[in-house]
Amino acid sequence: MKVYYSTGRRKTSSARVFLKPGTGKITINGKDPKVFLPYVSKRTEALKPLHLTQENNSVDLYITVKGGGITGQSEAIRHGLARALVEYLPDHRSVLKKAGMLTRDSRMVERKKAGLHKARKSTQFTKR
Repeated sequence: MKVYYSTGRRKTSSARVFLKPGTGKITINGKDPKVFLPYVSKRTEALKPLHLTQENNSVDLYITVKGGGITGQSEAIRHGLARALVEYLPDHRSVLKKAGMLTRDSRMVERKKAGLHKARKSTQFTKR
C-alpha cells in the first residue's frame, strides 16, 4: 500500500501529512483530532479538503504539526492535506484549487525595526 506525503505551511507552523487508503482514521501528533483541535471551527477548517473531495471514510491520515499557534497549525494541516489529496488523486485538483486550498498563504509577522516600539508603532509625535 502506497503512502502519499505532503507538507503544508502557514505563518511559523508546518504540518507533515501522510495519507494512505483506509477507513477514515485520523491522528494529529498521536492524538484524536477532537483532542488536538478542541475548537470545532478550527477542526472543520483543517479537515475541509476531505469534505470537499468526499474522501472522509476512504483515507487514513497521520499528521505531525509543529510551530505557531492553533490557527496557524490548523491552516497548515489544511494546506498539507489538500496537497496530499492532489497527489493521491489528481482529479481533486480543480475542486481544491477553486476553493483556494492549494495556495500557500505567504503572510508572515513583520519584523521589529530599530528605534520603534514594534514593527510600525512609534513614539507619540509632539510639535514642540
